[in-house]
Formats: sequence, C-alpha cells, structure tokens
Amino acid sequence: MIRNAEAQDLEHILAIYNDAILNSTATYSYEVEDLEAREQWFKEKQQKKEPVIVYEEADHVVAFATYGAFRNKPAYRYTVEHSIYVGESARCKGVATQLLEELIRIAGTEGYRVMVAGIDASNSGSVRLHEKFGFVHAGTLKNVGFKFDRWLDLSFYQLDLYEKEASPR
Repeated sequence: MIRNAEAQDLEHILAIYNDAILNSTATYSYEVEDLEAREQWFKEKQQKKEPVIVYEEADHVVAFATYGAFRNKPAYRYTVEHSIYVGESARCKGVATQLLEELIRIAGTEGYRVMVAGIDASNSGSVRLHEKFGFVHAGTLKNVGFKFDRWLDLSFYQLDLYEKEASPR
C-alpha cells in the first residue's frame, strides 16, 4: 500500500536511508543520520508541501519516495528532483515502480513540467526503471563523487510531464 508518510514512519525511513548510505551509491552521503535529522527533514518537506510517500507491506514501511526543488532559483520552480529508497526486503518486487508512478502522478497534479533523477551511473536497475517510464538520459557528470574508494559518475535523467504519458511501458 502506498500512502503519505507520517511522523511515526520516520524510524523506518531512517533505517532504509541509513542502509543506503552504508551499503550503496544510491546516495553519495557518507555519514548515517540520526532521528533528529530525519525529523527536521520531514518537517521541512511538510512546510514546503513536498510529498513524502511510503510503501507499506504488512504494517511495515519498506520503502519511501519524495521530490523537492531541483535548484533553488525561481526559474526552476516547475522542475523537481526525486528520490526513491527501497529497503532490502522489498527490492526487485516492483515497489520502486509503484512509488515512481505515484510521484509522477503527484507532480503532474501539482503542475510541474519536468522531473529529474540523479542516478549513480552504475545503478543499472534504477536506469532501467526510469527508462521504463520514459525518462531520457540528459547527461553524465564523470568522476563527481567519491565513495567506497572509487570515483563515481552521476547520470541525470529527465521526464517532461507535458510530452510523455508517464506510465510504465
């Protein structure tokens, strides 16, 4: 089930995010967060009216997704950058597909024009997911991240919500 996140979900969201920090290049962060930082993040999301949605399975949050401003300049106000994090137990089960579909729906309803994804270039699963929804490769920044003792390339994908029917193919 997909629903809006609530304050009581933050411990699960934190555990999923911290796992991504420690074990993946889904985020280029190094240090795990504490609950206070996640609470502040959630409060800011609510103040900005940016969605935070969760995927719940058997009364347990196993994934979350959100979007926010692409850049903090007025000209970018119709563009959002999104993130999806799926806990280990829920991977490869279509959870990310359902969350992305919902984020696209929300962004379209809110009048956004473009959604952007910044994806570690080695994350072929995320690339395939986004391409399935019609996201197109907009460029790759080479060697801009460094994690796990290696240089990382960051690929950007974008979806024009006015031009594409945003549903998986």
